[in-house]
Amino acid sequence: MAESGISSLDRVEAIIRNPALYELAKLVPQQEEGEGGRPRQFPDFMLLLFEALISVYGSGRKAQAELAHRHTWRFVQRLVKKMHPRDPSMWLPNQRYKRHHYAYGRNRYLTDPVILQKLQAMHRELAVEQANEIGLLDPDGEGSFTHPSLERMLYSDGKVITPLYKAKPGDIKVNKETGEIRNLRFEADAALHMEGTGEMAWGTKFVITAVRSRDRHGRIILDARHSPNVGGEAKTAMEMINDIAPIASGLQGVIYDGALRGVHHAEIMNKHGLLSINRVQAKEVITRNGRPVKRTEKSVHVEDKVVDGKTIRLFAKGGAIGVVELDHNGEQNFVELKRIKTTRREDKGGYRFYNLYALPTGGTVMVRLDTTDEDRARKLNRSENLRAISPTDPEFKKIYSRRADAESINRGLEDSMFLGRAHSKGAARQSVNLLGFALMVNSLALYLYGDRSNADGPDTKSPPGAAAA
Repeated sequence: MAESGISSLDRVEAIIRNPALYELAKLVPQQEEGEGGRPRQFPDFMLLLFEALISVYGSGRKAQAELAHRHTWRFVQRLVKKMHPRDPSMWLPNQRYKRHHYAYGRNRYLTDPVILQKLQAMHRELAVEQANEIGLLDPDGEGSFTHPSLERMLYSDGKVITPLYKAKPGDIKVNKETGEIRNLRFEADAALHMEGTGEMAWGTKFVITAVRSRDRHGRIILDARHSPNVGGEAKTAMEMINDIAPIASGLQGVIYDGALRGVHHAEIMNKHGLLSINRVQAKEVITRNGRPVKRTEKSVHVEDKVVDGKTIRLFAKGGAIGVVELDHNGEQNFVELKRIKTTRREDKGGYRFYNLYALPTGGTVMVRLDTTDEDRARKLNRSENLRAISPTDPEFKKIYSRRADAESINRGLEDSMFLGRAHSKGAARQSVNLLGFALMVNSLALYLYGDRSNADGPDTKSPPGAAAA
């Protein structure tokens, strides 16, 4: 099935079979006995199921139309009954679930800041558990700090979502016949953001964090969070890493682009004991038609080391450590040192990373990777200029290539939207939309993992953890 493509009904089944759907639904406030108002016609999980189906079908109208078909609705009813054979309160009535049921529940409950925060926190915990179940973030898995495993690396990127409305604040429209001036509808939470290509994009910005396996559709989205301030992507990314790292014991490192700087790399290494994989900001980049054609790396003196009685001056260039040697013309050339091993040490203050390098003249030298107190005294930001795995290291290409999957997530998110525009208005509602998108993506990964692990066919398989539901 993974080779022939994934049908919409497969995606629907994957979501219904995902235990996380029902765990998240427990956070929807319950109607108290004697409380006024009309009794709920559908179980609470339908609110989140419909949210995820919006990402399957592309819009709320389309999701409603699909559920209105008798065969689709009966399909959903049967699957829910299979998941909860002894709990009639979870069974669905013959009446169809419609978009106005969803819209009321979303606006009344899911966009409430407290409830939304709880949903995102529970989603992170469930996503990490499900990642473990399909072999990701395994503390006893393959890889080391010298040779990290892709299955234990977290990767993240920012995404600007195009608003529903093209108008910007203050835009008006004049009726040529009557002269009436009308203010156009606009996205109040939108702003102008710079993308990785250097181009500016208007919309609401989110940061999405994920892990993935080698399998097709083996991606688990751990978090998706709104980045409210212009230029605040790094702050949002660090908040996500701070929330995920303590509950993901098998995590080895973080892959990110140039949005993270030295202070962020230092925090990732010192506080969480994780590798930070990305490129160093260049001294100068010359572009042509939006593409870099020449990159000049900056070079700084890091420290002096005494090895076998000789003082060796160490420099950092493009994230790599090396020495400067004179050629036959008397000019200085940077000679990169070969990395032998990356080690992590722990003390009361956190973690420290070291690289062991081979010297050109023989012997080895150990270099600390994070910024020290001595560095601060001489105003050297070591974490900004030095990387545990530099871009010229043979290991870097294998690890950093995983960042391309972040672009795949962004493209998949765009494809799940009608005409590539947001499903709703406002950052809070769009955060709920992204939660539904993540639920759909994760459900598919679990569904296909169960399909590969079970030879009895899709009618009898169940994803990891389904029995608990």
